[in-house]
Amino acid sequence: MKKLLIVVSLVALAGCNKGSQQTATVPASATAQEMPPSKPEDFPFRNPDLPVDQRVDDLVGRLTLEEKVSQMLNASPAIDRLGIPAYNWWNEALHGVARTSMKTTVFPQAIGLAATFNTEAMLKMATITSDEARAVHHEYARRGERGIYQGLTFWTPNINIFRDPRWGRGQETYGEDPYLTGQLGSALVKGFQGDDPKYLKVTACAKHFAVHSGPEQLRHVFDAKISDYDLWDTYLPAFRDLIVDAKVASVMCAYNAYAGQPCCGSDKLMNEILYDKWKFTGYVTSDCDGINDFWQNHKTDPDAATAAANAVLHGTDLECATGKLFTYNSLLESVQRKLITEQQLDVSVKRLYKIRFQLGMFDPTERVKYAQIPMSVVESAPHQAHALQMAHESLVLLKNDKNTLPLRKDIKKLVVLGPNADNDAVQLGNYNGFPTDNVTPLEGIRAKVGKGTEVTFIQGVDYASNIVYETFDINKNLTSNGQPGFKAEYFKGTELQGQPIVTTQEAGLDRYLANVKIEVVPGLPAENFSARYTTTFTPEKSEELAFQITGDDGYRLFIDNKLVLDNWKSRGVSTTQHKQKVVAGQKMEIRLEYFQADRRTILKFAGAHIVPMNAKNILAQVRNADAIIFVGGISPRLEGEEMKVDVEGFSGGDRTSIALPKVQTELLKVLKSSGKPVVFAMMTGSALGVPWEAANIPAIINTWYGGQATGTALADVLFGDYNPAGRLPVTFYKSEKQLPAFDNYDMEGRTYRYFRDTPLYPFGHGLSYTTFKYSALKMPPSAPTGQPVTVSVEVQNTGKRAGDEVVQLYVKHPNAKGRVALHALEGFQRINLKAGEKKTIQFTLTPRQLSLLNDKAERMEQAGQVQVFVGGGQPLKSALAAKQVLQANVALTGANVMID
Repeated sequence: MKKLLIVVSLVALAGCNKGSQQTATVPASATAQEMPPSKPEDFPFRNPDLPVDQRVDDLVGRLTLEEKVSQMLNASPAIDRLGIPAYNWWNEALHGVARTSMKTTVFPQAIGLAATFNTEAMLKMATITSDEARAVHHEYARRGERGIYQGLTFWTPNINIFRDPRWGRGQETYGEDPYLTGQLGSALVKGFQGDDPKYLKVTACAKHFAVHSGPEQLRHVFDAKISDYDLWDTYLPAFRDLIVDAKVASVMCAYNAYAGQPCCGSDKLMNEILYDKWKFTGYVTSDCDGINDFWQNHKTDPDAATAAANAVLHGTDLECATGKLFTYNSLLESVQRKLITEQQLDVSVKRLYKIRFQLGMFDPTERVKYAQIPMSVVESAPHQAHALQMAHESLVLLKNDKNTLPLRKDIKKLVVLGPNADNDAVQLGNYNGFPTDNVTPLEGIRAKVGKGTEVTFIQGVDYASNIVYETFDINKNLTSNGQPGFKAEYFKGTELQGQPIVTTQEAGLDRYLANVKIEVVPGLPAENFSARYTTTFTPEKSEELAFQITGDDGYRLFIDNKLVLDNWKSRGVSTTQHKQKVVAGQKMEIRLEYFQADRRTILKFAGAHIVPMNAKNILAQVRNADAIIFVGGISPRLEGEEMKVDVEGFSGGDRTSIALPKVQTELLKVLKSSGKPVVFAMMTGSALGVPWEAANIPAIINTWYGGQATGTALADVLFGDYNPAGRLPVTFYKSEKQLPAFDNYDMEGRTYRYFRDTPLYPFGHGLSYTTFKYSALKMPPSAPTGQPVTVSVEVQNTGKRAGDEVVQLYVKHPNAKGRVALHALEGFQRINLKAGEKKTIQFTLTPRQLSLLNDKAERMEQAGQVQVFVGGGQPLKSALAAKQVLQANVALTGANVMID
């Protein structure tokens, strides 16, 4: 009997995804199966009392091949005949619930969280975030919304090692140390996934597996070549901590290739390590558009069908894609060509549905305790208090000569300058949410000082330019049809097509609509629409102005019918500007076009005067100041996944130089020449090279991107209401000249574990307003291999005020043969001590922590001497070793022990 062949359109099979227009021929036996004569709600997979694997088998057994393929895309369409709703797997929560249309609590950027060196605070932050995530998800579900950033599967944390400060995405990580990264990442996983024996609260995701840290411009073609030693010593340990020990529910494989194969199709990373060695049972997603790279960029596969099969056979269960092309749509062709079998696809589909069952998506709401979390928890007072606590704990006091800090609250005059002093966007970092209350440094300082203190703000410079942009009310200069503001035309769809459904007048454009159920104008929901705004601008004086636009999603600006700013292809929030000379009284026709695809609606149109820096004027304004605070550094617009500002020193989201932009140093020189005390507060997501500032500015604080409470936390430290104790999770180098080439993945010469030169500020560094003394370090002089070793030390606050201390333990193998770290962090505890108080701190070193890699890159605890250092920082021999560090030795005896 001949087999009937059916031609299936991949576009139709992709549901809500508008995918490739190609078709595939598949056997009829692989398509629709006979439906049982029962209702969907009566199927066994709907029974919450059955074992989860049995429910998964039942559900997947009812799917057609086409349906299975559709469920392997991040935007998985509904299967109505089985009562399965649509689900989008893509969600973000790097430091609070991100990218949602609802306001949420925003904590410090991930690198700032790492600077707290506090796993308990990290666990609480993750628990708060997952509470808000659950509440937000169920609110969307009640509205019938199941799109991107609305689900329960979160693609965080980023536990790649921040091996080079030039990497733009390093701000998303927990720094350069594998142990610190593993500890903090594990705490986040536990807080996200919860403690229920049956249900997951939300899912965390260890990304990007595993050898991945730039360059961003090359990530779709780059092949990282490293030794097995570096793989197991640096790049894999944190992933093992999360996958094997913390039981993270998902893994995201990286864009780049490793050893000649795309990471999502790597024999070694995926098959050998993740599945065979580590026995991973969760789901794996590609990075977004990463599977397309197999055949379009890496060129390891000849076509989409081969690439799709290759990825699935290596255990990549889900494809994330941002555009219209999903390589996994070609899996139907892959089956037809016998590159993969339907049964092999079932493995991935079952992994995906098991996660959805474990999240309680097919169970009665009353059965799932996490589904009871109310919206009232979102941005609640306890959540905001913890955001402030973590902002406090993330601040690192790098320098404080002659007790410049803390300042008195009753000083007469304070001058605040810098591009980050009053910029509420920069402190939110990237992969961020949007809070209701977002306090800038300037706002925090003004709220902190007494009524008798004059606070003067002068921006002074932009990030890398000696001009600043002073915003003004541009709306008073706009007229349309004799009325103030814009003529506004609103269209259905995102392409300004057809006739506008509404034409109205807008007095100005400064809109944030968080809920797509809200109408942007009567009859038009704030989603999947476009708009055209026209007006006439009449300048009051001749000058150079900047027209500034913030939008989510795309926009473009025309002046006198000339396209001057084109951001039409953007997805997500962006801010851009167009500079132009204007003539007093000479009218200009302005047309702004905008579209919004999904989620929140953001559109702001503003004007700014362009003002060059004037050193003489600035000196005149600081002449009578009692202190000067310069809030500078860089911003997420200058480091990240993609470059958003074209300035010297930045390239494709990465930096070509780690130096503080020259214009900021020049202004700091001007400020220092005033003879007034100068405090430099840096915002950054990475290490900055500030050798002049380190030598000449008396007080320096690193605030990172501190989240919604940045300004309050900084003001508390500046004026002594909080005693800082953050520690650097990365080495601050003097310049990039101290580092190997950025695209060199060998760890020699990188990070504190292999860097032999003198840094500007070392990993683990951070000062306090009080002092601490270490004593009575105790450890057995010898111990058998294979057994844990206990270490204890006494720490006393010898100053006059309470404060936190971060007790750090480092391990060194002085007689090791072959390559080995100079020393490595293997323990830390953040403790609070009142003035004069003493505590005994204890660590337990496991055989793994006492082991090293042999010449085959196998982990082994070997007999021999191990040195242990405990103190307030690293065991350094330079002047940077300002913190007391004690040393003890233990002789490991017995047979060598292999560590799994």
